[in-house]
Amino acid sequence: MKAESKGQQGGKAVHHELKQTLGTWQLWGIAVGLVISGEYFGWSYGWASAGTLGFVITALFVAAMYTTFIFSFTELTTSIPHAGGPFAYARRAFGPVGGYIAGAATLVEFLFAPPAIALAIGAYLHVQFPGLEPKHAAMGAYLVFMALNILGVQVAATFELCVTLLAIFELLVFMGVVSPGFQWANFTKGGWAGADHFSIGSFHGMFAAIPFAIWFFLAIEGVAMAAEEAKNPKRSIPIAYVAGIVTLVLLAIGVMVFAGAAGDWTKLSNINDPLPQAMKFIVGSNSGWLHMLVWLGLFGLVASFHGIIIGYSRQIFALARSGYLPEWLAKVHPRFKTPHRAILAGGVVGIAAIYSDELVQFAGQTLTANIVTMSVFGAIVMYIVSMLALFKLRRAEPTMERPFRAPMFPLFPAFALVAAAISLATMVYFNFEVAIVFAVFMAIGYGYFIATRHQRDGAVADTLVGE
Repeated sequence: MKAESKGQQGGKAVHHELKQTLGTWQLWGIAVGLVISGEYFGWSYGWASAGTLGFVITALFVAAMYTTFIFSFTELTTSIPHAGGPFAYARRAFGPVGGYIAGAATLVEFLFAPPAIALAIGAYLHVQFPGLEPKHAAMGAYLVFMALNILGVQVAATFELCVTLLAIFELLVFMGVVSPGFQWANFTKGGWAGADHFSIGSFHGMFAAIPFAIWFFLAIEGVAMAAEEAKNPKRSIPIAYVAGIVTLVLLAIGVMVFAGAAGDWTKLSNINDPLPQAMKFIVGSNSGWLHMLVWLGLFGLVASFHGIIIGYSRQIFALARSGYLPEWLAKVHPRFKTPHRAILAGGVVGIAAIYSDELVQFAGQTLTANIVTMSVFGAIVMYIVSMLALFKLRRAEPTMERPFRAPMFPLFPAFALVAAAISLATMVYFNFEVAIVFAVFMAIGYGYFIATRHQRDGAVADTLVGE
């Protein structure tokens, strides 16, 4: 089921081969590593609108959506192990237009998540080195980890597994250090959007907080984009996905509760480094524990940042290979067999976003909050299209080989689809200006899609078995 690795274009051989080197543990490391920065920052913005208790309900709803989505999405990933991931599934189910919608939405998700994480890396380093400008540190992170990704997927995935394990260890250390000051009263005070009691108005904040609950789990689906590089995708991807979502749900609940119970949670609700600030409540500003958290906390951010570079580069690579983006972006490095041009192209977009305050900081939101929201818009649209593709392929191709079948079909994918639709509707309502910007991006992309049909007609063949 591997995509063809070579094709003919203009009479010359064009090489588009990705090496199959990734094992189960490395895929699990990518699955958790892609997401784990969401445990370190971003989610606490949800407290600002929903309060701690309201956000718990929002987070549980989103966790249920992701759990059912991943069990359903795994069917697609193992049936169609393609570097394009959602783009490939939607194209097979709905044709080129469906492929464009899923591919463009995934690209928005994976291009806008890294600058938000890079800014958090800069914020963490700024705590340790006050003279260091966070944006410059963020750009430096791009340069370092783009270079590491270019060196080879085996090197990149092994590094990803190591930093992911360190990041999990660090989160457990954080919970252990703040546990002596754990007071449930701290967590519940003003827990319903600033009030001590639930009211109808609490729903407003809970719905507004959906993007930040999604940030807890955003990008776990990126494992699909490493499917062509997996040694045994039919076996390893289901294990990686299921173990990954269980790991992340448990960590999300633990981090959120322990941070909120450590002190005045309102001081953590609009910042990029809530965990170090929560630890200050317990150990003070000069504790060695705090310095350890800052340094080890970088592992979580680095794991996601590095993993999402793997994801966005494979998405750009797959779209270019199929003629949806310029073909030169689909070239792989002759020595390292990595899509180096795609890696660099995504980095240019991310670095531009970091330095685009005037363009990205609007609607009363911080730069990071708007970048997070933009990324989530792309993710939710992709989730909807992917679940629709699952239903379509079950009906249109009942005999297609499915090494893993979604459990409790059709209930799991139906719940994921409905939950994603609710999330999208509420996000548009509460983030209308960001929704307009997202829609403009999609419209511009569609114009390019219409204008470049000849690229797809002459693109390198990457037809999958059975397609």
